[in-house]
Amino acid sequence: MAVEIGTLRPTNHSHHSNPMMNNNLFNPNPNSNMNSSTSLSSGNFAAKFLPKGLIFSSFMPEIQMLELFLAILVFIVIHSLRQKKHQGLANWPIVGMLPSLIIGLQGDMYEWISNVICSQNGTFIFKGPWFTNLNCVVTSDPRNLEYLLKTKFSNFPKGEYFRATVKDLLGDGIFSADDEIWQKQRKTASLEFHSAKFRNLTTESLLELVHSRLLPVLEDSIKQSSHVDLQDVLLRLTTRKKELSLVSEHDKQRSDILTVFMGLKDENGQPFSDKFLRDICVNFILAGRDTSSVALSWFFWLLDKNPQVEEKIIEEICRIVSEREDDKDKESPKGLIFKPDEVKKMEYLQAALSEALRLYPSVPVDHKEVLEDDVFPDGTILKKGTKIVYAIYTMGRMEGIWGRDCRDYKPERWLRDGRFMSESAYKFTAFNGGPRLCLGKDFAYYQMKFAAASILYRYHVKVVEGHPVVPKMALTMYMKYGLQVKLFRRHESEIQKYFKIK
Repeated sequence: MAVEIGTLRPTNHSHHSNPMMNNNLFNPNPNSNMNSSTSLSSGNFAAKFLPKGLIFSSFMPEIQMLELFLAILVFIVIHSLRQKKHQGLANWPIVGMLPSLIIGLQGDMYEWISNVICSQNGTFIFKGPWFTNLNCVVTSDPRNLEYLLKTKFSNFPKGEYFRATVKDLLGDGIFSADDEIWQKQRKTASLEFHSAKFRNLTTESLLELVHSRLLPVLEDSIKQSSHVDLQDVLLRLTTRKKELSLVSEHDKQRSDILTVFMGLKDENGQPFSDKFLRDICVNFILAGRDTSSVALSWFFWLLDKNPQVEEKIIEEICRIVSEREDDKDKESPKGLIFKPDEVKKMEYLQAALSEALRLYPSVPVDHKEVLEDDVFPDGTILKKGTKIVYAIYTMGRMEGIWGRDCRDYKPERWLRDGRFMSESAYKFTAFNGGPRLCLGKDFAYYQMKFAAASILYRYHVKVVEGHPVVPKMALTMYMKYGLQVKLFRRHESEIQKYFKIK
């Protein structure tokens, strides 16, 4: 037997072949007289002393194991990536979909999750690493939301996981509470929100906040020819808690949510603890201040990109103000204060604000937990303890809900014969739906319309060129870098132009 060097494999020769020829195959110098026992090249040694095939068979186990490992690895990669089409994300052994989530967090998380949900027709199941509790159902299907928020409301509480996550911030406040704690807060707040006394006080307070605090700050920025972070200004608008009072014939009495709860007792007949009162305050501040301020920030950013919408808003405001009788200030932006009935007539402005909320909801996602095994209307199986995320941000970007122009800023989609028409709470969920429908929805609209109209009637708001506008990952969808704007005073001649168009 000899070994062919070119092919590196053993070959059979005649038993009568010359041994020296075999040696010369391994020895480059055929004239060498060196004895094979004293001159052993590696090939000569292998040919003379190693059994047949041992040279390569000794390496075969390692080679075979490497090939097997690579084959398994390639199979896993292909299989995991192929699942992306059916499951929305690549699902890897052990780590599940976590790598895809980490990648998504590096960019615009809301756009990333929207693309995934839309590719799965409105619902997908996120699978976390093995032996963790990160599995959850993510949905934007209106049928599922109605089932979740109304039809089977009692089977989908906020849940322990959500409460534990936001405990330090929200405590036992209305946003995170369930069962009796939530019901008591909801009932008490509802009675106060719908009282004429509270509505009048909040309206008066809003007028003072806008005309005594907001507009002077904006006017100063014009005098100083400087730009201003409009989101920060709007957030600070109601930071300082004001004491509102009603003067009756006999005494003075304050009316606000905190005062109401301070006068109530717990189930043991004792006053509520300071911690519980603090939780209530934090929750209502987040609900009533941050959400409206953030919504207005996104609204003004969208107006800057869609000047034709701003023009229609100004035209509507001027038409409404022109109906005043014998009002010297109606054609002068300086001292004009909008009346409550005028604000309510601003239909196009409400449509423009609703469209901003559709595209950029103040609360982009919300959470629930499954109490008992259930099934969504779209067929998704829900096991007890499963976490559910409903993506409100994504709903505004689904063609199946809003049509092919779903990503366009188009206030007209909210109007029927010039009148504002609201949509189903399970299609437009910016104010939640079912028993947890936002108590302050009507006042939130009034607040945003009053502030927006007061600003737009006086100023052009232009976003500083090159300023990055992206959402921040938080319970409320703040702008990550704020909203840097420069304001320009609206000239009286521009206002008068709209008064003449009648």
